[in-house]
Amino acid sequence: MFLKRISLLNYKNIAEVTYAFDAKINCFVGKNGVGKTNVLDAVYHLAYGKSYFNPLAAQNIQHGTDFFMIEGEFEKQERSEHIVCSLKKGQKKVLKRNGKPYEKFSEHVGLIPLVIISPSDTDLIVEGSETRRRFMDTVISQLDAPYLQQLIQYQKVVSQRNALLKYFALNHTFDPETLAVYNHQLHQLGAPIFQKRQDFIASFEPIFQKHHHHITGRAERVELRYESDLLEASTETLLARNLPRDRQLQYTATGIHKDDLSFLIEGYPIKKYGSQGQQKSFLIALKLAQFEFVKKQSGEKPILLFDDIFDKLDENRVQQIIALVQQEEFGQLFISDTHPERTEQLVKNTQQSYKLFHL
Repeated sequence: MFLKRISLLNYKNIAEVTYAFDAKINCFVGKNGVGKTNVLDAVYHLAYGKSYFNPLAAQNIQHGTDFFMIEGEFEKQERSEHIVCSLKKGQKKVLKRNGKPYEKFSEHVGLIPLVIISPSDTDLIVEGSETRRRFMDTVISQLDAPYLQQLIQYQKVVSQRNALLKYFALNHTFDPETLAVYNHQLHQLGAPIFQKRQDFIASFEPIFQKHHHHITGRAERVELRYESDLLEASTETLLARNLPRDRQLQYTATGIHKDDLSFLIEGYPIKKYGSQGQQKSFLIALKLAQFEFVKKQSGEKPILLFDDIFDKLDENRVQQIIALVQQEEFGQLFISDTHPERTEQLVKNTQQSYKLFHL
């Protein structure tokens, strides 16, 4: 799997550009603010149908224009995949595969395995549980299409139950039978999601530990801990137990939509007790584990985007990561950096083919 070519039109600060890529290493170099990250985000956009950095789709349209379009040509198992993502102000985003629009964007997830490593990954540590749930769900969804559909349906039922709780409060009424229907649906949908998340962490954590040991030389003891209300009781039991609180809050305060993934170092939350360097190493290990997990499960090497590569690691660590390219661990690699000479020397040492793009 690799991206052969990409064309951008009115995407963020890029008016119009086309790049033809090397099958191994592609480097975008230039000063901050010139658009290096935006090119990488466009590649991400083609894989996931959305931006990694800005979920508000209309804000990805270049100022002064009323639409954007990203067009990419991938080669996957000796077949060409032509992907187009476009958005016009006031309209719905359109995602096409080989000229045919998707009815649901979720049908596209998993076609193009891709992992991004970026300075903004610190959100996984500093932000709330939703960010870490999204990480879990993103990895699982790339490999399990039914999981993503179950998740979408579950969220829909949560929204319907929340609307019902608000209706009860506004109208000073209560209908336990209607509520029971939603409770049962959440139980039916939530149980397999909970099980798949458990199975994922059980398979994923040893890979994460391996990468963390490699990066740090076993300097610290780290742990990923899956936290869920369902570890204590079934969804239906939890919803019944929490009903008075839900009615007071007017939303569903328990269930798999409240799950979290704890990041621990020496048994303590890395958010509070980890240094900046420890947090960086933790995140790099997490993303490299994502790469290896997707590769093992899908049988394909994901495209790897390494945004602002020296922000996360010192030069020796970067050399260690890039050395994996020589071992054929990686497929296609995209790198952005502010120092052209440093980047070129780095990729030359891999003895792999590469292209350098000056922005």
